[in-house]
Amino acid sequence: TSEQYVGRALRGFAKREDVVVATKFLPRTQDEIENGISGQQHIENMIDTSLQNLGMDYVDLYIYHMWDWQTPIEDIMDGLNRIVKAGKARYIGISNCFAWQIAKANALAEKEGFAKFVSIQGHYNLIFREEEREMVPYCNEENIALTPYSALASGRLSRLPGEGGTKRAEEDAYAKFKYDATAAQDNVIIARVAELAEKHGVTMTEVSLAWLLTKVTSPVAGATKLHHIEGAAKAVDLVLSPEEILYLEEPYVPHPLAGVMAQNKPSAAKEKHVWSTGDQKIGK
Repeated sequence: TSEQYVGRALRGFAKREDVVVATKFLPRTQDEIENGISGQQHIENMIDTSLQNLGMDYVDLYIYHMWDWQTPIEDIMDGLNRIVKAGKARYIGISNCFAWQIAKANALAEKEGFAKFVSIQGHYNLIFREEEREMVPYCNEENIALTPYSALASGRLSRLPGEGGTKRAEEDAYAKFKYDATAAQDNVIIARVAELAEKHGVTMTEVSLAWLLTKVTSPVAGATKLHHIEGAAKAVDLVLSPEEILYLEEPYVPHPLAGVMAQNKPSAAKEKHVWSTGDQKIGK
């Protein structure tokens, strides 16, 4: 698993105290629910598995993958508080939820003296900015870190349409589902990213991430090659002017929710979701 790869790499190349390690966990499975595994038990089992995979005693940030409609929020926050008190996680975060949901969870934590969510990992990038409606203002007010995924919109913000597409771009059905329906309006923004990249003599990746860095704490940028990582890192050195930021933002139009967040409702709690829980093996 990715946890095993990360743990192995860090043991060989870094001191534990020099890095911030975050990992995520999924809600209870239907089998666990039917077998009476509580939310607290599930969280303890999941963190123990992650720590074993990583070969570590603790993680810095433990992130709940999404809002769980089948487990009482009291059980979730109690379970997370227990692992914080046990020293297995320093802080907790959540992914794929609405602003009212994280507000509800943290209000309960405040009341009960539990650890609060300190970060939110949502879907946010230059061509999908729905988080700006409620989540971004809420997090700014409450000093909650924004650590969005899909920072480059599955590569769409790193190149012009039809320009050097990757195998994943061609085969990733979920990414197509999220972005293809709005491609025409998104391409206007992507063209402006390319224009500013040429102006500054940098890559489109750098422009896209530089914009996002004006909005959030730390974006999640995927990489399959070394130059992807190097390009993403260079974004911290690029400063966009207020006029350039406005130029990139001006063509945006509202987008419908898609994927995990479109399923964030009680009626979809038992639907098949877009993640894999397969037992993947790693070689020694």
